[in-house]
Amino acid sequence: MTDGLIQAINQYGFPIIAAMGLGYFVYYIWQWVTQEIKPVLGEANTTLIALIDRIRMLDNDLIRLNTKLKMIEELQNKENKEIADSVKKSRTKS
Repeated sequence: MTDGLIQAINQYGFPIIAAMGLGYFVYYIWQWVTQEIKPVLGEANTTLIALIDRIRMLDNDLIRLNTKLKMIEELQNKENKEIADSVKKSRTKS
């Protein structure tokens, strides 16, 4: 290995051999990313989209529940006010 590397450096020069080594490094990294990382990112993206959809559904449910609670609170306040008014009227009549 080292004899072949030394002979290649003597024949072609260090910059050419270094450029070839860096080219191979870039090729190796590209292959690794496209074969190992890209599928995992695709799965993670699918999971993330599913989680975002669930969060949106929960948010919509919370909005609906909050609206229902406000309506119930308003109705209770209205009923309490009517009861208080009827008690006042009955006291003033007596």
